[in-house]
Amino acid sequence: MRLWTFKRPFQYDGDDYEVKYFFSFTTYTSQLFCNGTLVDETTHLFDGDFKVVEHKFQPSSQTTESDDQTKEISVSVGYFNWFTVGIQVKELGNESSESSELIYESHPGKDIHFASTKLEKFNTKLNLPELDNKRKLQSENWKKNKPSIIADIVIGIAFFAVAKVTGDLTIAAFTGVSLGLALVIVQRFVKVDLLGGFAVFGTIMLLISAIFSIAFQSEYLVQLKGTFMGVISASALIIDGVFNKGGYFGARFERYLNSPIQHKYFVLGLAFISLCKAGLNYSVASQLTEDQWLTYDTFIETPLYLVMFFILIWRAGKS
Repeated sequence: MRLWTFKRPFQYDGDDYEVKYFFSFTTYTSQLFCNGTLVDETTHLFDGDFKVVEHKFQPSSQTTESDDQTKEISVSVGYFNWFTVGIQVKELGNESSESSELIYESHPGKDIHFASTKLEKFNTKLNLPELDNKRKLQSENWKKNKPSIIADIVIGIAFFAVAKVTGDLTIAAFTGVSLGLALVIVQRFVKVDLLGGFAVFGTIMLLISAIFSIAFQSEYLVQLKGTFMGVISASALIIDGVFNKGGYFGARFERYLNSPIQHKYFVLGLAFISLCKAGLNYSVASQLTEDQWLTYDTFIETPLYLVMFFILIWRAGKS
């Protein structure tokens, strides 16, 4: 299926030429026409590079001349930016001369090797041994942390489902607590890490929220679990960041990130994100309905947190 076609016409020695360059999902093709007749065609598969395509031909007006007088023409086709192709037409001369003369450019001054050069450098970096080792380490850490991440997600979904079915946030909170305690018991009999994420911390905060809810007969306190968690975690992070330069939490997060970070910057940034989460949760719980808060808590809060978290990683990374 042809997705797009670039057309680049030019004239040489009284003849009309045109390059048609088009691509599909898997290939790109360059065709050279002379007076409407196809004289050369080249197709390449996408393999992580946009090669500069070269067409070579002998003009029809020179076919009757002697070999030492004929001049071969080269038409090079390539991307001079990420969106558009250009052509360069050169006169190569006869066999006794290696010189070439540029006789036409569709986009004067542009480098048609732009995309090819950029991708070659990029592929070279990707194949560095250091990056291969980093990818292996990331893969190993993902395999190690995947069970605990799944456990966190399951507890969150269970809380949402029970709250939707029963309409009682206190029951939903105790369901989350029960699942969290079950994880602690199961962890004693399995080798995979089920508690490496935030399941235990979340379970503790759910328990606190549920107890407060029963003691004060208010489901609203269950809704404020995110605010409690945000304020408590932010307080711990601020203490570590200010008095310990992020040496405790920063060093531990660095193990999972697989890249060096500025500990103090990262920890204080994480504290700021936690306070933002706490404030947002309080606003949603106070201003919106219980169902709207439940949707926010389950489906919006975590993606929003991850966006802010990855921005922080980018800003806190050591060059």
